[in-house]
Amino acid sequence: MLKIIIDIPAQTLRLLDTSGKIIRSYRVSTGANGVGEENGSFCTPRGKHYIRAKIGKGLPDNSVFVKRRATGEIYTPELSMAKLGRDWILTRILWLSGKEPGYNRLGSCDTMRRFVYIHGTPEITELGKPGSRGCVRMSNADIVELFELVPAGTPVDILA
Repeated sequence: MLKIIIDIPAQTLRLLDTSGKIIRSYRVSTGANGVGEENGSFCTPRGKHYIRAKIGKGLPDNSVFVKRRATGEIYTPELSMAKLGRDWILTRILWLSGKEPGYNRLGSCDTMRRFVYIHGTPEITELGKPGSRGCVRMSNADIVELFELVPAGTPVDILA
């Protein structure tokens, strides 16, 4: 089974094969507020997770999502100017769920209920440094590639 390792200090996401060999490495952007598990913190949760759901298969690059639903919009700089302040979730979503009760699962620390995703982001987003509202942002090309490589259920370890 494949495995994803998100290294918050390095701002990278690595995809490993069953032997632990790195088969892909991507630059990402995690939470601007740092790490943390509490609801409303807008921090990136740590620990053991898995991909609960894959959303957006077959949609065009830059497809816009709101509440995990494609809006039918395609992100453009003009749309961005018209919708100032929107947290852009683009192209594909890998919805994460925690595996550690009391730490990142259940109660006020539940990663899934916090709607933490790995997702695409506008090209202008600076990757390689924290900047999200708790999610893991990737370039659209990278999220499409990762989406095609991993099945739902893939383990995801988030390290701080």
